[in-house]
Amino acid sequence: MDVLTSLRYFVPELILLGAAFLVLLVDLLLSPPHPCPLPQRGGGEGEGKNRRLLAIIGLFGIASALAFVRCPTEPLPLFFGFFLLDPFSFFFKVAALGIIALTLAASLAYKSLPYFGEYTALFLFLAFGLILMGSSNNLLMIFLSLEFVSILSYLLVGFLKKDSRAKEAALKYLLFGSVASGTMLYGMSILFGLTGAIDLNVIQAKLTTQPVSPALVLAALLLIMVGLGFKISMAPFHMWAPDVYEGAPTPVTAFLTVGPKALGFALLLRLLHTSFLELWDQWSYLLAVLSMFTMTIGNVIAISQTNVKRLLGFSSIAQAGYILMGLCVSSALGVTGVLVYLAAYALTNLGAFLCVIAVSNHFGSDEIDTYAGLAQKSPFLASSLTLFLLSLAGIPPLAGFIGKLYVFASAVEGRFFTLAVVAALNSAVAAYYYFKIVRLMYLVPAENPEPIARPLPLLIALILTLAGILVLGIFPSPFIEFVERSLIL
Repeated sequence: MDVLTSLRYFVPELILLGAAFLVLLVDLLLSPPHPCPLPQRGGGEGEGKNRRLLAIIGLFGIASALAFVRCPTEPLPLFFGFFLLDPFSFFFKVAALGIIALTLAASLAYKSLPYFGEYTALFLFLAFGLILMGSSNNLLMIFLSLEFVSILSYLLVGFLKKDSRAKEAALKYLLFGSVASGTMLYGMSILFGLTGAIDLNVIQAKLTTQPVSPALVLAALLLIMVGLGFKISMAPFHMWAPDVYEGAPTPVTAFLTVGPKALGFALLLRLLHTSFLELWDQWSYLLAVLSMFTMTIGNVIAISQTNVKRLLGFSSIAQAGYILMGLCVSSALGVTGVLVYLAAYALTNLGAFLCVIAVSNHFGSDEIDTYAGLAQKSPFLASSLTLFLLSLAGIPPLAGFIGKLYVFASAVEGRFFTLAVVAALNSAVAAYYYFKIVRLMYLVPAENPEPIARPLPLLIALILTLAGILVLGIFPSPFIEFVERSLIL
């Protein structure tokens, strides 16, 4: 499909770009005409009004883009096949826009964010990059969209430029990301040299019809998986995650644990099931080993953490291991498991970080000890965080249970029995450190019973995520049907 025709289907992306530039323009008009110091913690009344206006523009842009997202009955190749508009990309567009909207709402309630206009615009550009990732259908656009999201993520991690931890986190993220991207690009160059193509469907046809070295093809896939494994924080490419999650502003951490991870899995699914499906018997067992390694590393190290952001960071690594279980099995059940788990995990982890933001605003600390007696200070926050932690542990009838049920069932269906047993043992380990926080909230008395404030944007986002994990856990059938229409097989 040519450029002009493709633009008819590119409306959501154009709306996001327009909203990002509009936010920058409005912020410029609202800025004082003379230099002024950085806003202090909490900010003044005028600053609060400006933040609300900028956030409303950003959220309205996301809602408008979401209103124009369409799910075609047949796949549509846009811009000469560089992007593919299909039910699979539709699923991840909706997911990406929802994640960005919840993150912006959480950011509005977070007290320590200067330059809110630039911050909001960066997230709108990120929304644009994420939905490009979900639609990319050739190696060039996979690399460009992935790097676009990565560069914006580096900026957001180091957004608090006077915070030494944020600067350290951004530098680590940049260095690890650069190495991973270079390695992935080398793998893509090998694949292009073997097939002479960058389109994923053409690569699949060349690999099945032309005599190519299976060893070189597998080597190219492994190198590409380094870049995608970095993005989804898969071991052994996870080393950046805990430090970055701890040093970044908490709303950015919440986004990083779900947004790039979800779209990284989207790229991995499209790549494996479009170009490398014929090599399933070679990469499936490798993914099974990486899955066991990832979940074990994440869960075991999480036990000793005293900072809640680091704990949830290692938990995020472990969750990537569980999602890889579904990816190992090249079946409808396995892919369904991946999509269901990603949706459940996104709602659950974002909800948990919303609670972390409220506590962090009150205490100015992310240490786990600050959660002692939270049930006395804010029963609603304590009960909400408990539900999110139970969902991460896979306890019914919450969304996390449905996700785990599907990936475990897919592993058993594919006869990956060792993987299923290791995952079950890891789930027990994870329950220990999740319940450690629950014990603090309910069984350890609070030193100061002063109630914790819940700003309205945070409260609305919290209610939405709570409703999401409860509805998805108790009435999963409509969502499962939607997922089954979005499969890529």
